[in-house]
Amino acid sequence: MRIKKILNNNVVVTTNDQGQEIVVMGKGLAFMKKVGQTIDQSKIEKTFVLEKHGMSEKLVTLLRETPELHFNIAAKILDYATSQLPYKLDDYLYVALTDHISFAITRHHQGIEMKNPLLWEIRKYYKQEYNISLKALDIIEKEAGVTLSEDEAASIALHLVNSQLSGENMATAVQVTEMVNTILTIVKYHFKMELDETSINYERFLTHLRFFAMRFIRQERIVETNDHFLYEQLHEKYPEAFQCSEKIKVYLAESYKWHISKDEMVYLTVHIQRVTKRYEYHR
Repeated sequence: MRIKKILNNNVVVTTNDQGQEIVVMGKGLAFMKKVGQTIDQSKIEKTFVLEKHGMSEKLVTLLRETPELHFNIAAKILDYATSQLPYKLDDYLYVALTDHISFAITRHHQGIEMKNPLLWEIRKYYKQEYNISLKALDIIEKEAGVTLSEDEAASIALHLVNSQLSGENMATAVQVTEMVNTILTIVKYHFKMELDETSINYERFLTHLRFFAMRFIRQERIVETNDHFLYEQLHEKYPEAFQCSEKIKVYLAESYKWHISKDEMVYLTVHIQRVTKRYEYHR
């Protein structure tokens, strides 16, 4: 690999064996180097194919104009997040997170504080990602001397959630959160009860709802089993949970024009029955 552009001491543009233009990152990768010289491939830590996400010059511009300190902060946050989360984070999160952190620090210096309207929902439904993001605020304060609000922690948490959802854009993560929040509210109002957020069944239901919402956004549908017997059986055995599922079905049809199948109704009913049981084992 030969250097085509040097963006900073740690980032250069080059080409891979397939002739694709790529950005590679690594500590000291371009230190004392010039365009045309070869890259020490043992120092490469991250690689971004510019065509992969249609980033091209936007990524190059971001990398060139963003302070190196902000890249280092993002790297430390992602190292910590990677050590805590059970799922793999998309490498492109490094770029998105660096951009977000850099903008947040700049806004802070300008006295501009942004409120996150989903703070409450994110703190409640994505607890692990939110707690990691609180640690991220500590890292930012230590490295940049800037104290950011919990609203920024919520925004960072959304980036982590978004990465879990396989590279979808931020609007997708927001839509998933809003849909999940509304469905949980329907369940609570239907049963006139607060759900036990410490229970295993609640966590299972929450996970199901996230991926349930993602299937809609990605226009994915589960394979139909045509098990009408099970559908009717649950209708009779769990009438309250089934009625609640019917309300969710109406909400999805009216709000999103999404007409869910009988199989999806079965899944919803089973999860609702479990999560609304009055007695169950806790963690």
